[in-house]
Amino acid sequence: MTMFKEGRPTAPQAVAQEHMSPATVTGNRALMLEEPLIFEIGSPATTGVDFAEAPKIASRLGNLARQDAIGLPGLSEQETVRHYTRLSRQNYAIDLGLFPLGSCTMKHNPRLNEKVARMAGFADLHPLQPQSTTQGALAVIHELAQWLTTLTGMHSVAMSPKAGAHGELCGLLCIRAALEARGDARSVVLVPESAHGTNPATAAFCGYKVEDIPATPDGRVDLEALKTRLGPDVAAVMITNPNTCGLFERDMKTISDAVHAVGAFVYCDGANFNAIVGRVRPGDLGVDAMHINLHKTFSTPHGGGGPGSGPVVLSEALAPFAPLPFVEKQGDRFVLVEEETVEDHHGDSFGRMVAFHGQMGMFTRALAYILSHGADGLRQVSGDAVLNANYILRSLADVLDAPFGQSGPCMHEALFSDKGLAEGFTTLDIAKGLIDEGFHPMTMYFPLVVHGAMLIEPTETESKAALDQFVMALRSLAGRAKAGDEALKGAPYHAPRRRLDETLAARKPVLVWNESDLAQAAE
Repeated sequence: MTMFKEGRPTAPQAVAQEHMSPATVTGNRALMLEEPLIFEIGSPATTGVDFAEAPKIASRLGNLARQDAIGLPGLSEQETVRHYTRLSRQNYAIDLGLFPLGSCTMKHNPRLNEKVARMAGFADLHPLQPQSTTQGALAVIHELAQWLTTLTGMHSVAMSPKAGAHGELCGLLCIRAALEARGDARSVVLVPESAHGTNPATAAFCGYKVEDIPATPDGRVDLEALKTRLGPDVAAVMITNPNTCGLFERDMKTISDAVHAVGAFVYCDGANFNAIVGRVRPGDLGVDAMHINLHKTFSTPHGGGGPGSGPVVLSEALAPFAPLPFVEKQGDRFVLVEEETVEDHHGDSFGRMVAFHGQMGMFTRALAYILSHGADGLRQVSGDAVLNANYILRSLADVLDAPFGQSGPCMHEALFSDKGLAEGFTTLDIAKGLIDEGFHPMTMYFPLVVHGAMLIEPTETESKAALDQFVMALRSLAGRAKAGDEALKGAPYHAPRRRLDETLAARKPVLVWNESDLAQAAE
């Protein structure tokens, strides 16, 4: 069996030909250039920029002043540009192909959004500008907030949280403040097995004891187990809906009613809102707090360490405890309220989460996306996302085990397991094989309720042709793993780097470069 398309050599032959090729002298392969570390290219003794000699001034650092040279490499402009351009060519991005990470919603970022975010007045804002000069920006934040509360059916929204996990923290802090306001000390947060992995971490960070709620055989929350555990010590239930098994929690309203009956609150992880936006309003299901990842549902850039945004929508019961600051319309002006006042409904705010209000670039991109679609367009977004996920599920169900394939249609993501692969073959082998096929791997080994999980979320922005190409690659890899093709265990063969020793990397990571490490690695 060949590893690639007709006419290409098998994987072992490809490796052998690599070692016989003159290209091994440089490590380059055609236009994929081998790139050393920046410390190996430049030298601390050289520089690409001429600086005038700095005047000598007395240091205020005392014995904390640096005694030795910093050791940064010196490069010319051309060397610097080439270095980062070559590195960028070794990266995978949504602009190159389908990005099938489950629960991450790696959708296309429309260029219209980018153009709007770069408009003067948005891109060059400074957080300390007088509010009289930022009326347009405050109007954008206010309008986006109105859309978010309308789409979710919630009472209000906190716009300052910077990301999903930050939003989770915000929601739980609101819950804790509400409980403290009524003198109700509770110590436990319940988290179903099908919830996102950040949920128990957030609850523990807030000082709560975390207890699991099991899932039923069909991948949903065990309602009876939840009801049995509810009591006066439970502060909240953190539930993900649709859940990480790719399924909608059909008993969501019943769950909320049971939680409220014992005086607790319902926190919903909104990372999967893209599957239901325009179709289901969490507020109608009894949710008290839910964060919204703007990158997952409203197409703002995802990850990369850049500025994120995780607004938190709140029920009427939690709205008074929302964090500062917030935007308020007073007459024909917009005001950013920075201080807590006892006269208004924000007098019970738990305080601030951030120094400044939010990420303006994310707000403008999200609002541009919402306005370009409208309510009907957003409804189609969720419908197309669910359609694409079910197309993936049914196109692969005959070659990969779908543990919840009989539980009805999936939502925005399709879930498979490693059941049925040949002995010694794992989910990791299929994931590494996808790299050789030109795709980023899917989410692996999550959710934990499924052994060898493969979680795939195609999003609504992928065409049928793109999905068919991905399905074809996965079907081929599944067939090879079932047939025991040993060559698959060596994949990837054509990536910038081969398969790493992940155990060694986790236990003995090399986080700082120095010449002694390089010499030791060479030995």
